[in-house]
Amino acid sequence: MGKYYTNPLSIKEIGDPFVLKAKDGMYYCYATSAIDGFKVWYSKNLVDWKEYGYCLKADEKFWGYQDFWAPEVVEFKDMYYMFYTCRWKKNNSLRIGLAISKSPLGPFEDYFNGPMFDLEYAAIDAHVFFDDDGKKYMYFSRDCSENIIDGKHESHIYGVELTDDLLNLKGEPKLLLKPEQEWELKSGPEWIWNEGPFVIKRSGIYYLMYSANFYASRDYSVGYATSDKPLGPFTKYEKNPILYSNNELISGPGHHSVTISPDGTEMFLVYHIHTYPENPSGNRQVCIDRMEFDKEGNIFVIGPTMTPQRMPSC
Repeated sequence: MGKYYTNPLSIKEIGDPFVLKAKDGMYYCYATSAIDGFKVWYSKNLVDWKEYGYCLKADEKFWGYQDFWAPEVVEFKDMYYMFYTCRWKKNNSLRIGLAISKSPLGPFEDYFNGPMFDLEYAAIDAHVFFDDDGKKYMYFSRDCSENIIDGKHESHIYGVELTDDLLNLKGEPKLLLKPEQEWELKSGPEWIWNEGPFVIKRSGIYYLMYSANFYASRDYSVGYATSDKPLGPFTKYEKNPILYSNNELISGPGHHSVTISPDGTEMFLVYHIHTYPENPSGNRQVCIDRMEFDKEGNIFVIGPTMTPQRMPSC
């Protein structure tokens, strides 16, 4: 193993990467990766990855079909809970599902044999956050495919508390973010996005990170908003975006997750970029870069990079 790594990493033809650092000390990467389910990769150091194969594969009896997107996995009571998106056969609309496994490698078995919940609109990109007071929350995007505001298709981010067992919503989801800043409107005017939520907490402040613009465009980027409460109100950072294309070889850095180095001293942003920057599409690949806070508590990312970077600290 060398002292440096270079983006992109070896995980190819994916989107929306989520990395879990499990209690066994290994890293597991889940992503939009197959037309009929999800694949998983594993690593000891966050850089050198091996493909395991499918961790969830849908058969003809599965409640959903195609558009298997944005899986995220949390450890809970010695089990692994995968929250994911796919298209409901019943009405051809996007919904969030839940699958559970005894192993981070799967196989994950769908828990409800249907959507986890039905709010009668398309919902995608589920992210689950465990607060330090023991409460659990889900953040998701109300997808622009069915959310039309004044003639515009808009993706909005919602949040809601979960029951202690993670199986149900506790109350009605609350609207937290919608595309409003100038950088978020570059794919408009008819289609605009806030999606891919990810929450971290530091010094009592909740940082709701998200992606904006069309995923298959160079302008796909990451920003964040802050609040002193898990369900807001949130205020967007005035210097957004914090991760965006900074040269012609990098296109569409976004839909990220956050993890820590093997020794726990460094934070890393895990995100995708387009494989062919001159022709952005759903073909994407994984990158990682360091993420830090400045003295004022603002997030900044040392990236996107394509030059040699120090390996994550062990």
